Amino acid sequence: MVVGAGIGGYVSAIKTAQLGLKTLIIEKQYYGGVCLNVGCIPTKSLLRTAKVFEDIVHKAANLGIDMKTKDEPSINWDKALERKDGVVNKLTSGVKALLTKNGVKQIIGEASALDKNTITVNGKKYHCDNLIIASGSVPNELPLPGFAEGRNSGFLIDSTKILSLPKIPKALTVIGGGVIGIEFGCLFAALGTKVTVIEGAPKILPMLDQDVTALMTKTLKEKYKIEIFTNAKVKEVKGKSVVFEIDGKEQTVKSDYCLESIGRKTVTKGFDGIGLELSERKSIIANDYGETNLDGVYAIGDVTSKIMLAHVASHAGIVTANRIALKANKPGAEDIKMDYSKIPSCIYSHPEIAMIGKTEQQLKAEGVEYKTFKFPFAAIGKALADDDTTGFVKIICEPKYKTLLGAHIIGNRATDMISEFTTLIECEGTITELARAIHPHPTMSEAIGEAAEALESGKSLNL
Repeated sequence: MVVGAGIGGYVSAIKTAQLGLKTLIIEKQYYGGVCLNVGCIPTKSLLRTAKVFEDIVHKAANLGIDMKTKDEPSINWDKALERKDGVVNKLTSGVKALLTKNGVKQIIGEASALDKNTITVNGKKYHCDNLIIASGSVPNELPLPGFAEGRNSGFLIDSTKILSLPKIPKALTVIGGGVIGIEFGCLFAALGTKVTVIEGAPKILPMLDQDVTALMTKTLKEKYKIEIFTNAKVKEVKGKSVVFEIDGKEQTVKSDYCLESIGRKTVTKGFDGIGLELSERKSIIANDYGETNLDGVYAIGDVTSKIMLAHVASHAGIVTANRIALKANKPGAEDIKMDYSKIPSCIYSHPEIAMIGKTEQQLKAEGVEYKTFKFPFAAIGKALADDDTTGFVKIICEPKYKTLLGAHIIGNRATDMISEFTTLIECEGTITELARAIHPHPTMSEAIGEAAEALESGKSLNL
């Protein structure tokens, strides 16, 4: 039995069914979970609209495209939302069809566990030998003065509500300079919104390599005119204003809406009375197979709080399905487990950001010896032809055996390019093999080959 038909849940259900196990999945709201409905997919749909609009306004003339009229293009926000909803509906209906095709029984309703083998849904009891909890997460909320009133008035919104705003705001305040906050900041800034980001840490996107963060901060400020406040402590919401403090001095920013983007918290409702071991963050503790402290009970995805990314949940679903099938002696089951050191991360800002492994700052702090090289897209023919030369590929390797320690990309198509490094790590490849691999010309991926060649031979061919 699988609880939650999000990315992790539906993948694990399909895989367990394919491995010969009788499978039931329970979903209380919508197929595809947060990612397909109010997360990854709708956000990227709107980001695509923003990018095309930005290219027309700022790049068309440089590319030799003259507008027939003097009127600037405008955004049909209702049409953009309609397209976004169409993409979501196509994918979520596809999930339901895949579950049905693979023989997974489905129930819509909220699940609650009586014990580790008994679940109630819509007043009925269901028994299972194995239970996979994939109940996901919801946005965090700050318990500060005026915040409850701000939510009730519609001024204070989360990452779900911002996807359905009735119109493009003239001004938007973003509390939190993390991944979600920066993605939405880029989206609306590209559409003409005046965006202000308030971040409590010394810099935005603090988890990234410093070189990447520095370039992204510069781009946000100079290209998108986003005002960024760091080391800021949010104090309260007053009407349509956010009050915050920097170095003991109080400041106020007014806007049409304020996005509260301060991370996510796990959903364990219905499973908190069966003896599951929880962390301090109230997430379910699970090992690299998804196993919890209760025999036959597994947890995957956001509910474990390990790395809250859709592709992590999806892979965990495959791992856990195989684990259950292997214990049941089903043919075709494999002994695989999660390796959280091999997880790529992506940010769909403009420019895109992607990374895997350690940052240079982490390696310095750990006292690890390394070599690094950074190759700019400004020296790549495809980037010049695309009129999009912002960014670079940065590779960090171990100097003796030349194994990859970290890879960091900022630029056009970064989120697609990171998979080359993910595969290299999984195959236990080296920088030598990466440099020897022929990268097609002209492509953005040539920057990977160039950086690898510089680390391999000590000399760059094109710098």
